[in-house]
Order: sequence, then structure tokens, then C-alpha cells
Amino acid sequence: MSNLIAFDLAAPGPARESKPVPDRLIAGDPSYKTWEIAAAGHKDIRTGIWEATPGVTRSIKGETWEYCTILSGVIVLTEDGGTPRRFSAGDTFVLRPGFVGTWETLETVRKLWVAVS
Repeated sequence: MSNLIAFDLAAPGPARESKPVPDRLIAGDPSYKTWEIAAAGHKDIRTGIWEATPGVTRSIKGETWEYCTILSGVIVLTEDGGTPRRFSAGDTFVLRPGFVGTWETLETVRKLWVAVS
């Protein structure tokens, strides 16, 4: 096994498909595709590609730290009590542990992510 892992954005392989947890769905009927590319530390550190169709969900990070770079699409993140922030292709952000708010996907989004729990 190599310690160098290249992401193939054009053909990442089979995805795990899912829907939001029902109690976190706010609007729409979003669906998700997740390509987990690598994990370490008994999955305490994970990375991959994620895609979501339009909709609004409640985002609760708990103890997870997540770094994201948007590859395509448009989202609006609003932390509870905060100002809505719009992100699109090329934008990068971090959701720190304790983040609670809404994730609104305006246009189908695809992102690179690294999560540390």
C-alpha cells in the first residue's frame, strides 16, 4: 500500500449514496454521494469527495473539525446567530467543532473534505 494517494476527480469510483437524517432536513429533497478516499487512526481522520443536490439541512459538527474546498456548485452556510456566508467553486473554509447552523445547497455542490474527529 502506498502512502501517496491521488484523488481522481473525474472518476473517483463507486460512491456511497445517502439522504439527510430526517430530523435534520429543513427543505427540499437533497441526496448525497460520498467517496471516502482515505482514512487513518481508526477513521478519526478521513478525507474524500462529497456531492449534494439542492436542499437545506441542519449542520451539527459536534466534536468534528472539517476542512472543505468547493469544486463546483454553490452553498450558503449560516451559523446559528451568524450571518449567511456564500461559497462556490474555489472557496475553502473550515467548520470547527461546535459549529451548529444550516447548510443550504443552491446548486449541486461537490467538495473535497478532510474531517478529524
